[in-house]
Amino acid sequence: MRTIYLLAGLLMTALGIVGAFLPLLPTTPFLLLAVWCFSRSSPRLEQWLITHKTLGPPLTNWQREGAISGRTKVVAVSLIVASYAFFVYRTQPSVLLAVVVGLVLSCSALFILTRPLPKGK
Repeated sequence: MRTIYLLAGLLMTALGIVGAFLPLLPTTPFLLLAVWCFSRSSPRLEQWLITHKTLGPPLTNWQREGAISGRTKVVAVSLIVASYAFFVYRTQPSVLLAVVVGLVLSCSALFILTRPLPKGK
């Protein structure tokens, strides 16, 4: 099982890093899964990810407080809005599909916006 968790952690880390550059692919959920997988397979990789200069702070904020920084909230919600606009413009979906996708994305944005800010930020 340790090998499976290690491979899953590596895959989740790779997807998280790719998600930092692709607007429709999330970063933090994949990295949270990677930390979880590494906690069961490689304490060294878990520690590396948590202490990483760029990737670590959002993970520790989430693990410690369930918090999302203000800057991250703005970026995430802006990308959600841009993604929805692009979706509607490029696919010209039916009204039903546009509403369903809009509701899913709105729920995602609402979840992000209702998370607390990290203490001291």
